[in-house]
Amino acid sequence: MILFPAIDLKDGACVRLWRGEMARATVYSTDPPAQARAFAAAGCRWLHVVDLDGAIAGRPVNGDAVAAILEAVEVPVQLGGGVRDLVTVEAWLEKGVERVIMSTAAVREPELVRAACRAFPGRVAVGIDARNGRVAVDGWATTSGLDARRLARRLEDAGVAAIIYTDITRDGTLAGVNLAAIESLAEALTTPLIAAGGVASLDDLRALKGLESAGVAGVIVGRAFYDGRIDPGAALALMAA
Repeated sequence: MILFPAIDLKDGACVRLWRGEMARATVYSTDPPAQARAFAAAGCRWLHVVDLDGAIAGRPVNGDAVAAILEAVEVPVQLGGGVRDLVTVEAWLEKGVERVIMSTAAVREPELVRAACRAFPGRVAVGIDARNGRVAVDGWATTSGLDARRLARRLEDAGVAAIIYTDITRDGTLAGVNLAAIESLAEALTTPLIAAGGVASLDDLRALKGLESAGVAGVIVGRAFYDGRIDPGAALALMAA
């Protein structure tokens, strides 16, 4: 199982939000490339980077910070936030991003996601960010009426590399993961699932590790790393067991 440390970018800084609320951002570092190097030095094999401002604007905003991260580390980066067209997908891949994440586009323009998967096989993931089971878009600012499982199933044949499922009500809260929802979604899919939202302890990671056979291929950890609740080395050892 792959451990993805989260680097969420707002105004060029590394932050963590509370339940996706931009007004409740805690700044943890004003040096994103240094943070990326720290995670890489700890042994992390991937980074999960999100342009929060870009997700709201619908286009890349923190491009300089992302570029600095790509320059600073050799580990692969998956990037989301403001990826709404093929031009943006191609531009990020050419700049060194290993995998782009399409979220709002998956709801509003599923054929665009299919086209991106055809053009760049294995390098497009879909982000499904859910609030009480319903998919949120535009940087989580708007909750649609679309069920998370229905959206995931709709894109099963698109060729996406992974589904990244985030429980917004738990994200940044250290309240523990929504294990039942994650397991239910993973079992309904053949596409690998990456879980996010609420990870607070090694026990949470151990529980998610137990769902590996159900299709959970990775987990994203944010605030628990930044607050020192989880040691990256211990987390990596658990994931590798």
